Amino acid sequence: MQDKFDLVVIGGGSGGVAAARRAAAHGASVALIERDRLGGTCVIRGCVPKKLMMYASRFRSELRDAPAYGWTITDASFDLAVWQDHKTAEIDRLEQIYHDMLVAAKVTVFAGQATVVSPSSVQVGEQLLQAGTILLATGGRPSNDALPGLEQAMTSDDILNLRVLPKRLAVLGAGYIGLEFASIMAGLGSQVSLFFRDELPMRGFDRSLRERLKINLKLQGIHMESGSRITRVEAGPGFARIVTAQHTHEFDAVLNASGRTPNSGGMGLEALGVSVQENGAVIVDPFSATTVKGIYAIGDLTSRKNLTPVAIAEGRAFANNLYKGMQRTVDHASAATAMFTNPPLGTIGLTEEEAARRGRLRVYEADFRPMKTAFAGLSNRSYMKLVVWDDSDKIAGIHMLGEDAAEIIQSLAVAFTMGATKADFDRTMAVHPTAAEELMLMREPSRIVEQQA
Repeated sequence: MQDKFDLVVIGGGSGGVAAARRAAAHGASVALIERDRLGGTCVIRGCVPKKLMMYASRFRSELRDAPAYGWTITDASFDLAVWQDHKTAEIDRLEQIYHDMLVAAKVTVFAGQATVVSPSSVQVGEQLLQAGTILLATGGRPSNDALPGLEQAMTSDDILNLRVLPKRLAVLGAGYIGLEFASIMAGLGSQVSLFFRDELPMRGFDRSLRERLKINLKLQGIHMESGSRITRVEAGPGFARIVTAQHTHEFDAVLNASGRTPNSGGMGLEALGVSVQENGAVIVDPFSATTVKGIYAIGDLTSRKNLTPVAIAEGRAFANNLYKGMQRTVDHASAATAMFTNPPLGTIGLTEEEAARRGRLRVYEADFRPMKTAFAGLSNRSYMKLVVWDDSDKIAGIHMLGEDAAEIIQSLAVAFTMGATKADFDRTMAVHPTAAEELMLMREPSRIVEQQA
């Protein structure tokens, strides 16, 4: 088998595959090394199966609301094992698609653990590959060192492979993973308790969203243990305990959603002098170059903005720069993001708190009961917010909590990236009746925020 390549990519997740295919399209000879399954975290054990599980969980609320719309549904039940079988088949199908795309692009795929021997060579199994350039795209893994006993808890990988629904579930952490799975598992029928250190979930997001999401999670029946100070975790087959200074909480299972760690170990990077941060993230410049010439890194491994589309954009920019002579960088600040809680949220740009440290703001808000659930007599609320620079009228941030928030924020990301102003929103014709029309109908600011010192 060929052992000399223009580019050797280590990691077959979304970012690595995107970079490999783009480099091959530009005429480079490319090898890709993956030690597990093609597709990486997002396809195999992350975004895709998680969203399939989210879809399953939403049927519970649909069935709950159905009588208000005239439907009579009896004897509905959920079988996690049935979902698991269908999910496994779908992930296998997607992995095969990734493999076929690489073959069609003439990328040579190697299975095994990669070791970077030098800036121009990579060992995989018994074969030593010679590389003109090396790209690291090994992503991240769940962290388990925040608390004693945390290694005994389930990770997001484990919860996606369950065949039996835990009756009582503890979730540790209130970031993307913790909040999404708390919402999903509550929707499927588990009694969920969410433990986190802060006053509000979703640290780093706009405070208005954080406050309203906490209310909506409580409406789902999720028990909140905010400000919790956990001393240790105890878990085994069929039992789990969360121990705090005051109490011992009993559960059937516990999910560790305390964070993720970049996969920078075990590849020989330290011996080569590739610089990493304290958390293991590989240090790169705006063009994804590491501190060693000829070695680049992208995606969650660099911990710049850990989102699948960002990793893909970084991979394609890297290949375009190296093989087409471009000088492209990725604008991480304009990347939209969504969290698939119930209801979901979407956000792009600066939070009100971040923007207020940079200038004077006008803040526009809409807070309302969505038509669908209001008709069923529920008290759920949707929330939308525009953060606007007062001097230029440009949009600094857009934040939404409510049905279809992810789809809405994706569309608005185009306007945001183009530099839309509040006046642009005002002269845009609203589509009625929709939730998104509220973003076009905000005429008066709810408050003016002076620049904070």
